[in-house]
Amino acid sequence: MLIFCASLVTLRNHLGPIDLFLHMAKKATRKKRPAAKAGRRWWPWIRNFTLLAAVLGLVALVIIDRQVRLKFEGKKWALPARVYAQPLELYDQARMSPELLEAQLKRLGYQPVVKISGSGQFERVQQGGVANYVIATRGFDFWDRKEAAEIWQLRLRHGRVDFLKPQSGPDDVMRLEPEQIGGIFPAHLEDRELVKLADIPPLLGETLIAVEDKHFLDHQGISFRAIARALVANIQAGGVAQGGSTLTQQLVKNFYLTNERSLTRKGLEAVMALLLELHYSKAEILETYLNEVYLGQQGAKSINGFALASLHYFRKPLAELGTDQIALLVGLVKGASYYNPWRSPERAKARRDLVLGVMRDTGLISAQQYQHNVARPLRISKQNSEPVTRYANFLDLVKRQLKRDYDSADLQSEGLRIFTTLDVRVQSQVEQQLANQLKRIEADYKLAANGLQGAAIVVQVGTAEVLALAGDRKPSVAGFNRALDAHRQIGSLAKPAVFLAALSQPQSYQLSTLISDSPVRVAGPDGEWAPRNYSHQSHGEVPLVEALAHSYNQATARLGMQLGLSRVASALSQLGGAAEVPRVPAMLLGAVNMTPIDVAEQYHTLAADGFYSPLRAIRDVTTREGKPLNRYALAVEPRFSPAAVYQLQYGLRAVMREGTGKGAYQYLPAELDVAGKTGTTNDQRDSWFAGFSADHVAVAWVGRDDNGTTPLTGATGALPIWANIMANIDTQSLNAPAPEGIAFHWVDGPSGRASAENCQHARWVPFSAGREPEGRAPCAYVENPIKFWWKNLWQ
Repeated sequence: MLIFCASLVTLRNHLGPIDLFLHMAKKATRKKRPAAKAGRRWWPWIRNFTLLAAVLGLVALVIIDRQVRLKFEGKKWALPARVYAQPLELYDQARMSPELLEAQLKRLGYQPVVKISGSGQFERVQQGGVANYVIATRGFDFWDRKEAAEIWQLRLRHGRVDFLKPQSGPDDVMRLEPEQIGGIFPAHLEDRELVKLADIPPLLGETLIAVEDKHFLDHQGISFRAIARALVANIQAGGVAQGGSTLTQQLVKNFYLTNERSLTRKGLEAVMALLLELHYSKAEILETYLNEVYLGQQGAKSINGFALASLHYFRKPLAELGTDQIALLVGLVKGASYYNPWRSPERAKARRDLVLGVMRDTGLISAQQYQHNVARPLRISKQNSEPVTRYANFLDLVKRQLKRDYDSADLQSEGLRIFTTLDVRVQSQVEQQLANQLKRIEADYKLAANGLQGAAIVVQVGTAEVLALAGDRKPSVAGFNRALDAHRQIGSLAKPAVFLAALSQPQSYQLSTLISDSPVRVAGPDGEWAPRNYSHQSHGEVPLVEALAHSYNQATARLGMQLGLSRVASALSQLGGAAEVPRVPAMLLGAVNMTPIDVAEQYHTLAADGFYSPLRAIRDVTTREGKPLNRYALAVEPRFSPAAVYQLQYGLRAVMREGTGKGAYQYLPAELDVAGKTGTTNDQRDSWFAGFSADHVAVAWVGRDDNGTTPLTGATGALPIWANIMANIDTQSLNAPAPEGIAFHWVDGPSGRASAENCQHARWVPFSAGREPEGRAPCAYVENPIKFWWKNLWQ
């Protein structure tokens, strides 16, 4: 009868005629029947009805059976894509401090211990200024190879790796598993980390069976003994105090059905449990249960399966859990919300201790182990109250780049692994400095709190990898991403393109070439364009390098008009970015709308000696099993003469030492040689700074979302953010040798003509070879003329 009822329910859902049959049957029973004729026999009716019920039941059973097998043998779950940051790699003489190393280890869930006993642990012994470590790595299936767990000896001295040795093997690079920074989830926001039964700690499986279904290995999907026991308990309690469902029935309810409470649903659950046990082994059913069961919630995302629950509550994999932690997870099966250890720690501990008691009573642990574990507090990690990802802004860039190559459905269901370029340490500095400096600026200028917004990006020079990105002063909040979507005028950030266009014509222009900084007027269809310098002063004839260093508007406009708008617009486009460049005179001073990431791409071309590369946030994509799918290789295209770019870099270094960017050295070490440019738009609506060292490009923008005016210039708004980021990441000075085609010569400095006795007033300037001044250099020989000049200028 149970099968018959469940079968009718299934047929009603899948066979339209059954509705008509049920309706007519009900109607027939309501009609007033005529008196029975003599000799009328009811047996044919009973027989036909029984045969019909049997046929319908058989058909329904076949349908149910097909549904059970199709889902269980097919793709069981939609698995989200997992997104990872760069792994931490250590090698001999790599820069690293104990604080940074331990912060990264703790983010990955490594436990500090006195003596290593397993993976995911580390020891530290401090001896004076030397920190000695033993680190037991977990191993990881990277995009290029699978690395096994290993024990490493490591010594840090004076901020560098002084000694590194694995316990076995010849490896000389220690690579920790990458931190997962987010995911691309299915529409229902269900998350799980799949694990095979062979990889489950035996104690976990045994405890689960002992607590939830101790006759699991003996029944065929339904336990009448458990049903009877639950019935008695519920009658005695006067309500629902105990359930009689087996693990198989629980799996059926979670996997196939809804949480509806009805006899028909329970009947269908029982039938499906019997069919599941008929077709599949206990091991297959248990493995599926371990991956399916609901064990918690993180925001809108559900935590399913024990493997993900282990990471969620303890920040470590199942294999590293202690007995008390296994007991807590098993206890959550009864009600993950009710026994939430963060929200209801006392209730969760009581449930954990009850499970420990079952473990003791069934012989899974000894009485001594029971006493030891009951005495322990809840050993859970700090609650992760972040949204789905705390790197929402960076993940936004990753998703946009992925969508060029993958369907959304594949990203949400195939369990792809996305290895990104994010450097968590650099990202931390970007977020911290952006938030802190905006708060300070608002206080210093007495602006409304949270009235300013900002964006910042850091890119690795040469690889074009985006190491960090923030499009909001709170970049962990998903929303409008100013780093990618805020199209703002770039102001003086456009000026390097004007000077690069000039220096690309060495027969006409060198850094020492004089240009007039007198007022300039250009007639146009919309009226006269007459730009003025920010100081409202003119400076007469000035060399190009001085006009660039001090960001003279008049000299730049005059130079641009001499070159022609088309030539300058072409240079701006060739630098990169997706912006359209209008062919109007105001374009010369930055009347061009660009996003911060467009600017970062342009300045990366300048930092990379004129070689253009599209910025990238993804390194590799693999399947869940580790099979490579796509490598996002570096694309490089030469767009400018390295000699012309080298001369421009010299001018941008002058910006930082003597010009509009010199305020950066309130925050930067004096010995760090960098290049950069300030940018301020009309009415000071936008404050920009873009610049680079030998290995990092960084861009910062500050403004208001309503495009309102601010009291900030590029030097007072964005520059402090930029400088504080660069001061707090591991970056190197610009010190590359001059490319072929460059010759140096002393020329007049800003304070007068150079002489042999007064070299600090002269510039040691790069020229296109063959275009340098004739005659002997007026200054005495020094070993490094550029550093000599920078030092004297700085003093």
